[in-house]
Amino acid sequence: MPDLLKYGYLIVFGAAFAEQLGLPLPAVPLLIGMGALSRSGRASFVLIVATATIASLIADLIWYELGRLHGRAVLRLICRIALEPDYCVRRTEDAFEQHGLWSLLPAKFIPGFNAATVPLAGMMKTPFLLFLLLDTAGVLLWSVAYTLLGYIFSQQVEAVLLYLSTFGTSLLILIAAALGGYVGYKVHHRRRFLKTLSVMRIAPEELKAKLDAKEKVMVFDMRNHLDRDTDPVRIPGAFHVLPGHIEFQPDDIDFNQEIVVYCT
Repeated sequence: MPDLLKYGYLIVFGAAFAEQLGLPLPAVPLLIGMGALSRSGRASFVLIVATATIASLIADLIWYELGRLHGRAVLRLICRIALEPDYCVRRTEDAFEQHGLWSLLPAKFIPGFNAATVPLAGMMKTPFLLFLLLDTAGVLLWSVAYTLLGYIFSQQVEAVLLYLSTFGTSLLILIAAALGGYVGYKVHHRRRFLKTLSVMRIAPEELKAKLDAKEKVMVFDMRNHLDRDTDPVRIPGAFHVLPGHIEFQPDDIDFNQEIVVYCT
């Protein structure tokens, strides 16, 4: 606990910045711990919130600009950095399409969803001042909520911190082991997801050769409206079908042909 008292603000800044960059380093426990210390006067509630908010905004502005300049490539990159399966992008896009920029307000509270929302706002060429206003509100809400949680339950949190401080170096080893286990779980989860995608896949060149040869192939474009608006190009002859609206009857499709689906 002495290190937390001495370097608390710096640690909160680094953790919040890293988490909003997408790195698997949760800042929430630190905000709760510092919130508990603020109740006894050993830390400033306002400075804790301000530090976490500024750090998060700096990270978000980086992702916003990268999303604006490089589009979908940045979404793929952030899913790799955050060790999230690629469906985190699709889930975020669906929510963004449904709720628009208001998705920025609860985004920080939802793992995976948080990682892709900001670069997606940049990719959609959201006006900077509007993005900054809503993102600041979302970050402030996130910072205040968890710091306030620590403030309210300060006695319980400080008891835990005091107990953990008795472990000395062993505590650092325990934290490192827990972090390693968390990262290992995320890596395993992502690899398992990618493995499921490796079954029954077809390369773009192979599909093009089949189409050029006039083989019987039916192609479904499963991208949502948001993807099609930003990238209207599609495979010639493909049918655009939203996943939530597939209502084919058995007689609607000739199953004596190959069926290929693609999304982002």
